[in-house]
Amino acid sequence: MIHLDDVTLTFPDGDSRITAVDHVSLTAPAGVVTGITGPSGSGKSSILAVAATLIRPDSGRVLIGDVDAATLSRKEATALRRDGIGIVFQQSNLVPSLTAREQLLVMAELGGGGRRDRTVVRRRADALLDAVGLMAHAGKRPAQLSGGQRQRVAIARALVNDPSVLLVDEPTSALDQERGAEIMDLIAQLTHGQGTATLLVTHDLVHRAALDRLVTVVDGRIADVDEPGRAQSVPRTAYSTTSSR
Repeated sequence: MIHLDDVTLTFPDGDSRITAVDHVSLTAPAGVVTGITGPSGSGKSSILAVAATLIRPDSGRVLIGDVDAATLSRKEATALRRDGIGIVFQQSNLVPSLTAREQLLVMAELGGGGRRDRTVVRRRADALLDAVGLMAHAGKRPAQLSGGQRQRVAIARALVNDPSVLLVDEPTSALDQERGAEIMDLIAQLTHGQGTATLLVTHDLVHRAALDRLVTVVDGRIADVDEPGRAQSVPRTAYSTTSSR
């Protein structure tokens, strides 16, 4: 589980400061895909950056398990990010010279894989590639894969160290609707199957059905939380832009 407790984040704006996240409290439970949506500039990507320990908030707590990530040093935050948080960016950011399998093995090595049996690490990598439907492409490099396949590798890579938290930023922004739906369904399946606490930023509400919960952010504040059992019909054109803080 990850819990943001009364988090505020500001940025310099000339002689003053602009508030990107305004006293936000938000929980992403284990085994649940919690979506964050909102118009451009609403602060949704800033919330994700705080959750990822990439930015320290001005105030509030960022609880990952029993650890308040907002109080960690840079070195401690890096270690937490490496071992306990999986991050999937808008672009897959794969290493061009590495095969799909090697992308995962390198991440496992960075996450302490060198202290584990290499056979076990390779088995974990292959199991994840199989889970995302890419075992047959394990030996291919990024240039040999489609956009959707590269994003699948990125998801598998984010999960290779068995993180308790998965943070996903606009995973369908560079994909057509069909491939986007496949990626969203895959994230949901892996979240439910592995018990990961998943926080996913999206502007594209056509994929709403893949989300267990949906949090709407406006002007840095939570405007609405759509929980299971409530109406889930959301207009396709609710937000038409893809950029966010």
